[in-house]
Amino acid sequence: MEKNLVIVESPAKAKTIEKFLGKDFQVMSSYGHIRDLKKKDFSIDIENNFEPIYEVPADKKKVVSELKAASNKADVVWIASDEDREGEAIAWHLFEALDLKEENTKRIVFHEITKNAIQDAVKSPRKIDQNLVDAQQARRVHDRMVGFELAPVLWRKIKPALSAGRVQSVAVRLIVEREREIQNFTAEAAYRIVAVFTKVEDGHTYEIKAEYNKRLKTKEEALALLESLKSSDFNIEDVTTRPGKKTPAAPFTTSTLQQEASRKLGFSVGQTMMVAQRLYESGKITYMRTDSVNLSGLAIGTAKTEILDQYGENYHKVRQYTTKSKGAQEAHEAIRPTFINEHEVQGTAQEKRLYDLIWKRTIASQMADAELERTTANISISGSEGKFVATGE
Repeated sequence: MEKNLVIVESPAKAKTIEKFLGKDFQVMSSYGHIRDLKKKDFSIDIENNFEPIYEVPADKKKVVSELKAASNKADVVWIASDEDREGEAIAWHLFEALDLKEENTKRIVFHEITKNAIQDAVKSPRKIDQNLVDAQQARRVHDRMVGFELAPVLWRKIKPALSAGRVQSVAVRLIVEREREIQNFTAEAAYRIVAVFTKVEDGHTYEIKAEYNKRLKTKEEALALLESLKSSDFNIEDVTTRPGKKTPAAPFTTSTLQQEASRKLGFSVGQTMMVAQRLYESGKITYMRTDSVNLSGLAIGTAKTEILDQYGENYHKVRQYTTKSKGAQEAHEAIRPTFINEHEVQGTAQEKRLYDLIWKRTIASQMADAELERTTANISISGSEGKFVATGE
């Protein structure tokens, strides 16, 4: 009989963690939430301080039965669900549904699935954070109250199966208000004149694109200027060059990872989170639900080693990022590779591409500013006070 039972959320994570713990540990999965509000009932006792009424769904009864049997045999139960609000709520539901006792139940969290992280978590357990549990319950109750009232109206007035919630309902209103502002906006037309100057030298053709330094209000003005330019002479009257710098972006949070994966990889939000979940559960990246841009001292040190080995001293600069958003948890880390010296991973094509994006962003965040040279050329027009301006970087 195992002395210790460890309960995690997903079976994939269970397999990885089991490799890091000894024979005295049994690792089982809750397969996500084991309790929720009843599907068909309102399930909120409004008269009793909005108390939620939970049930174990039919598809989770077997899992709960197996977990309860295993917990009754174990000396210590370690609840190792994720470290966010949902994970804390899962821990609380497990504690309640399995009739666990405080004296032999320990809550552990980790933001990366490595041997050191798991062993450190076991050394420093804590109690279930009731504040996080309450936050999740408030969100769940709010979702049910809004959806239960609004969804039937949508079904009657628009079409069946539409959903409404505490976030999307407000977001729809913001979008509608913005769209009405756009529709009521009176647009004023303006015309830009862009010229492409060419020069042939040593058999090569060089082009420089420049823009007229004034906007023209009417099409007639623009056409008249174009006509006059046909007989004009153009001269570069001065060229200004000045140095510039570009600072690297901070490491990924959940939202910035979703944005970059959409822009560079064409991933949807759901696709990004699904692939990131697989990378996390297989121990490749840190926890993918975070609003922190903080990096651990170990990560900063490992990134430095990689940059010095590959690029040299001039390309490295230590950067300690702090999170500006209110309520962000600095104890958490940004999304980064678990082992920064691993430049690529084995897995599906999607996993490889997303990992590559995360690895490059992490390394770039610890590099020196890019050094740029910004050039501006003013091109005079004979017989005109206006001029063309060309800029380059």
